[in-house]
Amino acid sequence: MKGESSGLIIGISIGVVIGVLLAIFALFCIRYHRKRSQIGSSSSRRAATIPIRANGANSCTILSDSTIGPDSPKMSGRNGSLWLDGFKRSGVVSASGIPEYSYKDLQKATYNFTTLIGQGAFGPVYKAQMSTGETVAVKVLATDSKQGEKEFQTEVMLLGRLHHRNLVNLVGYCAEKSQHMLIYVYMSKGSLASHLYSEKQEPLNWDLRVCIALDVARGLEYLHDGAIPPVVHRDIKSSNILLDESMRARVADFGLSREEMVNKHASNIRGTFGYLDPEYVSTRAFTKKSDVYSFGVLLFELIAGRNPQQGLMEYIELAAMNTEGGVGWEEIVDSRLEGKFDVKELNDVAALAYKCINRAPRKRPSMRDIVQVLSRVIKLRHNKKHHKPSLSATADEISIDVDQPETQIPNNVHRREESADSTADTYEV
Repeated sequence: MKGESSGLIIGISIGVVIGVLLAIFALFCIRYHRKRSQIGSSSSRRAATIPIRANGANSCTILSDSTIGPDSPKMSGRNGSLWLDGFKRSGVVSASGIPEYSYKDLQKATYNFTTLIGQGAFGPVYKAQMSTGETVAVKVLATDSKQGEKEFQTEVMLLGRLHHRNLVNLVGYCAEKSQHMLIYVYMSKGSLASHLYSEKQEPLNWDLRVCIALDVARGLEYLHDGAIPPVVHRDIKSSNILLDESMRARVADFGLSREEMVNKHASNIRGTFGYLDPEYVSTRAFTKKSDVYSFGVLLFELIAGRNPQQGLMEYIELAAMNTEGGVGWEEIVDSRLEGKFDVKELNDVAALAYKCINRAPRKRPSMRDIVQVLSRVIKLRHNKKHHKPSLSATADEISIDVDQPETQIPNNVHRREESADSTADTYEV
């Protein structure tokens, strides 16, 4: 009997122990599953805040509603893999959603950093040939920068949230061996400045110049009204406008806007002489309307083919004395156009540019206004070429009353309006 009792006690004890262990294991599994679910929902909420809008259609073609182009790291490769998957990463995809790559891989892709294609204020830029066959641009930030690792990660996070087909999008970064590098989409046709001033380049025709202006305006409109939080570029100029294989423009080099986002107390005058808003120079306060001023200078640069650092604005002010009612701007047109432009279209664009450089910031149009005006200019051209006079607009309809306060238009309404305008954005030579 004693033996049977002992065996029963031992059996019960073993059963209790096993039951307790199973209960603990089950509890652990339940908590783990709940934690994974919370992380998944949190990631979904974060992804929903990325400011991607459906208002980024290229100015001269009809595209789908998605603003993520084929160069986006989320679009290529199989099963959603990133197009740089062939490269060894120094870590997993960061919290910003931007993939991180090793110094060794970028060193190999740039042939030991010998493929220099540009030199900016923040460091050299190299062309990189990836093992996957993709070509990207690698910007190596200056090693004398006071920016620490934490500040650099903040910068990557901010830049990684800006995705639009009229911006040169960030597709990766490297933070290794005391080196900070940013990887961007490669723009094969170079800068707008090179096409305006280099004798080796064919002159840009008038229609293409207006299309480029609209591309830039849409990129800036996204930064001002679509990005969360809004971004002021602070260095709009022709050398910061890059062109892709199809000659469509993207806004590049967020060096100064990055400084503003990371360091809210940056108050020293930064920018490029000739493009600087006089109001900014006197008050040290850079606003969206300061970007509008720089864009107005860029518009006149496209019209006149003259460098703003070589007396463009003085030239414009003299010409403005001879214009009446928004006409008479023909005398400043780039001679390389050889008279091949629509006079009315030229005067409409020049009148818009002159409003952008108004001394009083409040009298300048918003980038949203500018996009609407340039879109209608191209629509009028499209209708004229396709003999649709019933759809044309009068000169008054493409003008804007900058003395009225800006109307806050809901984003969804704005998307529908632009979608309608984009039907006329097919570029024809």
